[in-house]
Amino acid sequence: MMYLIIAVLCSVAVSVLLKILRQKNIDIRQTIVAGYPVAFLLTWVLLKPDVSGIGALGNAWGIIIALGVLLPAVFIILGRAIESVGMVATDAAQRLSLIIPIVAAFLLFGEVLTGTRVLGLALGFLALAALVYRPQHGLINTQAKQTPLWLFGVWLGYGVIDILFKQVAKQGAAFPLTLFVTFGLAGLLLFVYLLITRVRWQGNALSAGLLLGALNMGNIYAYVRAHQVLSESPSIVFTGMNVGVIAVATLIGVGVFKEQLNRINIVGLLLAICCVAVLFLV
Repeated sequence: MMYLIIAVLCSVAVSVLLKILRQKNIDIRQTIVAGYPVAFLLTWVLLKPDVSGIGALGNAWGIIIALGVLLPAVFIILGRAIESVGMVATDAAQRLSLIIPIVAAFLLFGEVLTGTRVLGLALGFLALAALVYRPQHGLINTQAKQTPLWLFGVWLGYGVIDILFKQVAKQGAAFPLTLFVTFGLAGLLLFVYLLITRVRWQGNALSAGLLLGALNMGNIYAYVRAHQVLSESPSIVFTGMNVGVIAVATLIGVGVFKEQLNRINIVGLLLAICCVAVLFLV
């Protein structure tokens, strides 16, 4: 369970870091690009990818390139969502992305959709709708209009990334090697983009990237190890991770950052926890 706790804390710490950076008007893109070399090196040290198998990736390259583009893009969307609506709703939306691979498995890959999963998916969509709800008072400003879009982007982005990783795994590519190559490509593409846009580099943004990369890799490594240690109880790992992140993010968001949640948002959080429990425990 220690690995699971570490994975939860690292995941929430990423959101806390992004929230602080947004509050200080630091360019998150630079933080993300500086984080990828750290994650790249830690993947090499901790997961020991077999680089000799890189020539056997074959058809997986198309998916890896898509991941290389999506990973930094979704990180940026995550930062904007946290700034717009707070880390509580954003982390909950990220955890609810688990319903996208389930829907894809039914619609695209021919898996049987049981009554329990239908209930779980229904709870998930209701939770997402409740999380994006914001009461309208008078004129609606641009940021208020964008709030649901940022949350939807987080939900959709992480769901698609999950599907892509699963498809790479099905094609026989080892997960450590896939992660290793994807991190390297993502960092390179974002770095080239920032050079083309002639960004003005910020030292504090780049130094924060070292922490971001370590937290990101710490989350992945601890989560993988939790699955290995609790290999006979994967539902406990899935549920513990998702519910744990929602619970800890809520405590920190409300208790430390004084984020405001309306009654419908609170219902959304409860529905999100019920969704995870139904999908992985029932």
